[in-house]
Amino acid sequence: MQSFLLDISEIKRKEQELKSALEKARESDRLKSAFLSNMSHEIRTPMNGILGFTGLLKDPQLSGDEQHRYLEIIERSGHRMLSTINDIIDISRIEAGQVEVVKMEISINKLLDEQYDFFNPEAESKGLELIYYPTLSAGEAFIITDKHKLEGILSNLIKNALKFTKHGKVTFGCALVNNSTELEIFVTDTGIGIPQSRLEAIFNRFEQADIEDSNVYEGSGLGLTISKSYVEMLGGNIRVSSKEAYGSSFKFTIPYLKKIQKEQKVDAAKKDQKIALKKLSIIVAEDDKPSKFFFKEIFMHTFEELIFTSSGRETIDLCKENPEIDFILMDIKMPNINGYDATREIRKFNNKVIIIAQTAFAMSGDKEKAIDAGCNDYITKPIDRNSLLERLLYHSNKGR
Repeated sequence: MQSFLLDISEIKRKEQELKSALEKARESDRLKSAFLSNMSHEIRTPMNGILGFTGLLKDPQLSGDEQHRYLEIIERSGHRMLSTINDIIDISRIEAGQVEVVKMEISINKLLDEQYDFFNPEAESKGLELIYYPTLSAGEAFIITDKHKLEGILSNLIKNALKFTKHGKVTFGCALVNNSTELEIFVTDTGIGIPQSRLEAIFNRFEQADIEDSNVYEGSGLGLTISKSYVEMLGGNIRVSSKEAYGSSFKFTIPYLKKIQKEQKVDAAKKDQKIALKKLSIIVAEDDKPSKFFFKEIFMHTFEELIFTSSGRETIDLCKENPEIDFILMDIKMPNINGYDATREIRKFNNKVIIIAQTAFAMSGDKEKAIDAGCNDYITKPIDRNSLLERLLYHSNKGR
């Protein structure tokens, strides 16, 4: 009889475990469905702005002000869609363990200044006050960390704070803590706050997509998940405190690795280097017409000689005819011979030319493939003008 009762208890316990597992699976499926629905919305909405206003721009009766307003909407829509795509790629790479930490010396004061300059116009347009508290001296501000990831963390937190705040202010800054062994960065707001029931799950990848107010909660819903992962990669931790209708406060710490600031005349050096670029030549291997036009606008007043090619074979032949060429900006996906193979062929007869791979591919291993093929560097589209010129200046200064 006792054995029978034990068997019944065990069966009931297993039934309860199965019910619990089933409920969790259903909840997971529901959240994933909400996430996918939100992703569809976040891609289709800005695409509507891009295609819709591109069509309106064809109207010859438009005034200059109308054209400018439409172009601003197209640009904002493009940035919004790119942000969503980048979030999806970033979270996929993080979960696959394909993200590396690349540390360098940076000025935390400069990074925070840049964040203020970038987000202040948005704050002003919403009638909000964006406040930045610089607390580190110039010498203290120089640290060793991963700039890209730190920028990503901070921009996600400030962006969220502005998004969820309708009145009041958003404040951010930093301070040294734990006997100056860690740097703490904070972002606080006077926004809608986070319900206590959601605080523990706020960093989960599917959580934000489950919130019903889509007008307020615009975005991929991945920013906090990415931020938490980046903080942990940098050896720190992130925490949040919040009260509904009063606001939220996010704080994260990273190791404070200080390096002595060196006095450099950076601006003068960059100016001299830009002048030096005007004496050099570049081949732009690119088969996409809009991209060609973009590069022409960037380089026409930068290099002494600017040559365009549309295929791998044409690039190889032109490089043979011009052995003194200084740079090649090599698109990876081109007709007949791709950028990797074209680079390998060029390296058989020219090891001097600086080849920078440029591609719309942005997955783990792509940079290594480009370097293995013989490229000196690698950049991904969409390409930022200033970042590209800085790369060219770096390689020009390094190799000459």
